[in-house]
Amino acid sequence: MPGRGFQALSIKSEGTDVADWLRWRGLTAFVLKYRVMHTLTNDPTEEQRTKPVKQMEEDAKKVIPVAIADTRAAIAYVRKHAAEYGISPDRIVIIGFSAGGTMAASSAYNYTPENKPDYVAPIYAYMPPELQGTIPADAPPMFLAAASDDGFGLAPHSVDLYSKWLASRHSAEMHLYAKGNHGFGMKHQGIPTDNWIDRFYEWLGLEGLLTPLDPQVAEARRIASQPDWPNLRRYAEANSKVPPPAPNEKRVVFLGNSITDAWINTDSAFFAGKPYYDRGISGQTTPQMLVRFREDVIELKPSVVVILAGINDIAENTGPNKLENVFGNIVSMVQLARKAGIRPVISSVLPSNHFPWRPSIIPTEKVIALNKMLKDYADRNGVVYLDYYSKMVDAEKGLPKNLSHDGVHPTLEGYRVMEPLAEKAIAEALKRKQ
Repeated sequence: MPGRGFQALSIKSEGTDVADWLRWRGLTAFVLKYRVMHTLTNDPTEEQRTKPVKQMEEDAKKVIPVAIADTRAAIAYVRKHAAEYGISPDRIVIIGFSAGGTMAASSAYNYTPENKPDYVAPIYAYMPPELQGTIPADAPPMFLAAASDDGFGLAPHSVDLYSKWLASRHSAEMHLYAKGNHGFGMKHQGIPTDNWIDRFYEWLGLEGLLTPLDPQVAEARRIASQPDWPNLRRYAEANSKVPPPAPNEKRVVFLGNSITDAWINTDSAFFAGKPYYDRGISGQTTPQMLVRFREDVIELKPSVVVILAGINDIAENTGPNKLENVFGNIVSMVQLARKAGIRPVISSVLPSNHFPWRPSIIPTEKVIALNKMLKDYADRNGVVYLDYYSKMVDAEKGLPKNLSHDGVHPTLEGYRVMEPLAEKAIAEALKRKQ
């Protein structure tokens, strides 16, 4: 539940960015657009800025009850439709920011079995004593986060909630940061508040919410966590069914991470009727791809391999890593390909200026640096360099909204920019001698 003073909704930094971060970790997330104040113009933020404080408070008092009603309705809706979403009806967590934190905290009072939240997380919430009530005997566990230098002076509201939850012998965890101001949400400031959501995720784990209740799902995840670190199982069966190349067949393997993984589903027409094999695995880093290079590339006997890798290394998906090591892993794949008589194509990393799943890392300059290393190597060694970056980058050194839904992964329109570039690079590689 985003905040914005009951006047508007900070839908990205306190809404969709949070939902995306959680979704990337396997959680089902909903963003609630609750009712806010009636506005007289098309610029509610400017109205909020110019409205007298007293008037803001009076208007907020009128809208808070209906916003709370929207919150209770949302909880009841998700619980009623839990089976449709494949989630547990008694593991519903409410997280809200600022005014949304008011909604989250308020949902922990005066609930019914249908609209009771199972866990609540008010983040730098506005929650004065007059909005509180009697803490129920079965009150949900609470997670709180705020900054001591909150520009609206709301840190004491979190302290008050925390103290009352403890006094009533209910579970509570609070993180109070020295700096961060109000509204830090998923913003990157280069300070500890950038990582509050990691603490929230750890709290979810402490409460047992990261372990599936369904025994079959739990077993599947247990098996998946076994030491098949490069995920050789992913394409093992599909690889076993790939026939030897036909005479004059110009087979191509696309090796990569989620960008490659989603390609064939987003635009299956690009692969249809061609000897193209998609071997992308979502979330993977270059050391994982290097380990599976023989199974997923060499043994398929392609004429060309298109390697698109590096962005997840920059995101530290498998831990911190030097760019030199990422570069080295890609070079090792190129060398393996050449040794096997396969023509390599080195793809640039796509532009990106943020990670929805890791907001504390700003990838912009590392993407540029890695691409320069890759292009210089390709030019020196006669390898085709496939430049997606310069054709897709926007003024903020990221992916424009029409080419990506989250700033990292291409939309159909994004893939359609990439496809002729890939075809041209493949054609160029096929002309070159081994």
